[in-house]
Amino acid sequence: MLPPRLLWCDPRPIPRLNRQEPRTLIVCDPGFYDPTDEDDCTVFSYFCQTHDRTYAYESCGPESHLLALHCRDHGLENMWPQGKMMLFPEGFEPRLSDEQLAWIRAQWDAD
Repeated sequence: MLPPRLLWCDPRPIPRLNRQEPRTLIVCDPGFYDPTDEDDCTVFSYFCQTHDRTYAYESCGPESHLLALHCRDHGLENMWPQGKMMLFPEGFEPRLSDEQLAWIRAQWDAD
């Protein structure tokens, strides 16, 4: 239902004094592990593909970050759209259709 590669970036303008760094999250990618309900994953971090290292605020590098969810057991892992993504769906790249957003929201409500 979703595109094979899906990114999300907060579409709101970043205020000049806001400490938020420019970040884009990889929601899903064909080469990443697809988690299942049976997985018992407990340790996660973010990996910055731009700088090829674990992401840590203000210590990763100066330019924009392309972040992927990293599971200690499975490596780079697809994630389900998060609550903030659902509040600002215009941040998805490629843009999701109304039908795709409705499907995600239905799945979100079912959980």
